[in-house]
Amino acid sequence: MNRAVDDHLATADVESLNYDARGVARIDGKATFIDGALPGETVRFRRLDRRRRHDSGVLVEVLRPSPDRIDAVCPHFGRCGGCSLQHLRPEAQITAKQRILADALQHIGRVQPESWLAPLAGPIWRYRRRARLGVRWVEKKGGVLVGFRERRRSLITPLDTCPVLDERAMILLPHLKRIVEALSCPHRIPQIELSAGDDALAMVFRHLVPLTERDRASLSRFAHDHGVHVLLQGGGVDSIEPLSPALPPALSYRIPDFDVELAFGPVDFVQVNSAMNRLMVSRALELLAPSANERVLDLFCGLGNFTLPLARRSARVLGIEVDEALVAAAGSNARQNAISNVEFRRADLYAEQQEAPWADFRADKLLLDPPRAGAMQVIKRLRPPLPARIVYVSCYASTLARDAAHLVTELGYEFKTAGVMDMFPHTSHVESIALFVRSGNGT
Repeated sequence: MNRAVDDHLATADVESLNYDARGVARIDGKATFIDGALPGETVRFRRLDRRRRHDSGVLVEVLRPSPDRIDAVCPHFGRCGGCSLQHLRPEAQITAKQRILADALQHIGRVQPESWLAPLAGPIWRYRRRARLGVRWVEKKGGVLVGFRERRRSLITPLDTCPVLDERAMILLPHLKRIVEALSCPHRIPQIELSAGDDALAMVFRHLVPLTERDRASLSRFAHDHGVHVLLQGGGVDSIEPLSPALPPALSYRIPDFDVELAFGPVDFVQVNSAMNRLMVSRALELLAPSANERVLDLFCGLGNFTLPLARRSARVLGIEVDEALVAAAGSNARQNAISNVEFRRADLYAEQQEAPWADFRADKLLLDPPRAGAMQVIKRLRPPLPARIVYVSCYASTLARDAAHLVTELGYEFKTAGVMDMFPHTSHVESIALFVRSGNGT
């Protein structure tokens, strides 16, 4: 039995990882979450917090290491909050994420799929094409700090390298400190947003006070010297304006299997991992299996990441998204790809309305790709005739489990299969996909 050494230090046998990559141990029957500990290890840790249902702590010493423990590649690992699992062998990371998904389905939804999909995995380094870097002026630390926030803290970890960041962005990290320090207001630049398309890199500099002409000239030279698009953001998202080039071409990414190219803006939502996105879209269409005479509904459609590939395989597709700018971009993407059998509508899918915004569209099949809050409001508004198949792409296992239970117990769907997709290697983020089929509609 695990017992406390004193009021602050304890030893523990670690059983598993929880959803945010902390080792889970039980001391006198009470769950304890330990930063830095891995399943199968015996560790000494320091308690940081005691609560009624669980305690939390931080690793002090590994007494018996896991065979899956490895040395982290990044020198900033342990402080930087960007990654939480670099000390765990990549294959074991995927196994841990599969267990998190299975546990959520079993304990939250009380459902299990008839079969499990092989996990989808891609590049584990240089995969991240979007990032929001914090910027802070700290006099006692030598001036401007640029990097990700520390784990569970608001402090900035200054980065000169980042092995998960897109190569084009990573090599510019050392330059960002210098360019911000050269501005007239280095203490009033809170963040830099990076976004990489297949062929170009954009940087959005947030500034809390107006920039001088000298500042703008300096940032323009930076853009020219390094071949990046520099944009400025003086207020909300609507205030973003290009600086250099003055008329930058749109960023874009390709999904070759479906002959689709999608343009996007530097702060638009796109999947962070482009290689995994291509694999994910292919798997989603394989599971949904649309045919040339079927109509497909794509809810939470964004820029058309699934919608346009679906249109290549279907009679007609309707995509619905709340963000007006994304709806406009999706329509433009359809035109640029010469896809005419698709329609996009703007609607808040979480709003309580008398009639569903797709009520006039009879969907043979349905694709769901909701945010963390899940799709329960949408699912409860489905009416007969129900779609024969539903593919659910999830970024949060708990809400997928909750929604899966409703699809199975209330709407009569068979839970055919599910699996994880390693969209964010070295983090605790669990992306997953699931297939639900109406009884009598095939396997």
